[in-house]
Amino acid sequence: MIEIKDVRKSFGDLDVLKGINITIHDGEIYGIIGQSGAGKSTLLRCINGLEDFQSGTITVDGTPVSLEDPRKLHLLQKNMGMIFQNFNLLSRLDVYDNVALPMKFWGMKTKTPEAKEKIRGLLELVGLEDKIHARPAELSGGQKQRVAIARALVLDPKILLCDEATSALDPAITRGILSLLQEINRKLGITIIVVTHQMEVVKQICERVSFLKGGQVLAEGRPEELFVKPIKEVKAFLQEESALLPETGVNIQMFFTDQSSDPVITMMARELDTNFSICWAKLEDFRSSVYGSLVINVKEEDKEKVLAYLDRTGVSWEVL
Repeated sequence: MIEIKDVRKSFGDLDVLKGINITIHDGEIYGIIGQSGAGKSTLLRCINGLEDFQSGTITVDGTPVSLEDPRKLHLLQKNMGMIFQNFNLLSRLDVYDNVALPMKFWGMKTKTPEAKEKIRGLLELVGLEDKIHARPAELSGGQKQRVAIARALVLDPKILLCDEATSALDPAITRGILSLLQEINRKLGITIIVVTHQMEVVKQICERVSFLKGGQVLAEGRPEELFVKPIKEVKAFLQEESALLPETGVNIQMFFTDQSSDPVITMMARELDTNFSICWAKLEDFRSSVYGSLVINVKEEDKEKVLAYLDRTGVSWEVL
């Protein structure tokens, strides 16, 4: 478990983190999302000890993250694999030796039968067993990131930190990398922390997410809770334009989960014997579950009975 309590960090007079409180459970995929400058990457670097912070505490499996004890921090960092946006592969080394780099750093032998078996197994896991002797220049962007993922796993970490790991990739390759991270989480039980400004990343793989703005956590919860019914700051981050809604009558937005199987709109129209207009709708896919929202416009005199019906049938709603 990773516990972040009231963490504050500044660069000179600039406050970057302003009292961050987050708990990340073992084995989950956790997202940290926000615009550039929100403090996401700084927080990630504080978690793995690459950045110090002025106050608060960060503990990983009960061990405090502190630069005051370099030896203990070093051992803690060994349990944290890191994936970066720009891959950070060494061009003079082939895929095998790039994956083996952390082992060399820790003084481990990289050409023993055990080491070869381990690295080949990781390359098989990321789908690159046939590229074992290729150079980075011969690989696509997605393949380079897969090598970086294998390298991050070579020391058997308990935690995988992903700092904008898919930002340099096109959507199709991004989906493949995200599916790979899900497979790694499922097969190896590794806790994965994903820092990103890409909503699609969070929607596809994260079980919980924190939304950061100005160094503060403004919202936390399941992605579908944050993005289907967003607070105004999240809505601004998503750059969702308000639909052109009728200026007369009452506009009611309804929210549906993958458990909402009844044809609510049809049933409501029949039972209440009333007419209304469908103004706007959207569907979102979260980890293979579909969530959505829909806006209808009703007459002012029909408002109360419509809202009462939605309450009775368990549909979440808000008046716009």
